[in-house]
Amino acid sequence: MVAALASWLDARAHGGQWLVRIEDVDTSRCVPGMDQVILQQLSACGLHPDAPPVWQSQRSGLYQQTLDQLVARGLAYPCACSRKDIETALSSLGQGRARHGELIYPGTCRTGLHGKASRAWRLRTDVYASNQPLALVLPAQVATQSIANIIIHWTDRRLGAQQQDVAAEVGDFVLKRADGCFAYQLAVVVDDAAQGVTDVVRGEDLADNTARQILLQQCLGLPTPRYLHTPLVRGVDGEKLSKQNGAEAMGTSDPLAALNNAAGFLGLPVCAGSVAKALGVWVSVWRGSMVF
Repeated sequence: MVAALASWLDARAHGGQWLVRIEDVDTSRCVPGMDQVILQQLSACGLHPDAPPVWQSQRSGLYQQTLDQLVARGLAYPCACSRKDIETALSSLGQGRARHGELIYPGTCRTGLHGKASRAWRLRTDVYASNQPLALVLPAQVATQSIANIIIHWTDRRLGAQQQDVAAEVGDFVLKRADGCFAYQLAVVVDDAAQGVTDVVRGEDLADNTARQILLQQCLGLPTPRYLHTPLVRGVDGEKLSKQNGAEAMGTSDPLAALNNAAGFLGLPVCAGSVAKALGVWVSVWRGSMVF
């Protein structure tokens, strides 16, 4: 609710449109009917989208077209590695899980599948055409250009200046998984561009994804939105509250109480009265005093 309220207020304060997207591309983890629960909760809190919601699970064809473009230009390749294969390769290189406990892909399949069957598709993060934008890199150039790490710089509206060396800190990341599901990184980049998104407002736990998405945008010649990552609601142990650690779903029996709770994490004042009145007050505060 914190990110939902922040994004709604941000759109209203700047005279924009608020779009809702059901990011259910990972169908294996989606609880049937939860999308409707989310939409009902937002509606109960007075947060109504300005266009019909979009379901990512219905857009696989568009994601495949985009992946095909990257493959045709030598920017994406098939990968045969299992998690165990990656662990073994990193161990042989004397490397471990240096990034949030995740495996940094060492580029094993960049040069071919070595007789193995393809499992997934990855984006090359080592391709750089000197003095050319990434969108102009052609397959013939992939083999001839020297490898150079690409450091992505961006400014988060709340967190400030950010940077990441995607090749070194993440490695060639997955665009389409072994189970056939398209990765979050590809889906959101395609959808942001298709929907004309100018500002992305989401939880701080997704800030680390931003560099990969900007790199994909550059590869595809797409505009980069502004990003604002909101504070996370954490438990007493400091961990983000989520379904994975047993957090209860947000109740909307008292919408104003739910909104006031979310507003507190955003530094907004507690409001009494009606939901509509509270939202109006918070839009004014957001427009007038929020530094991001």
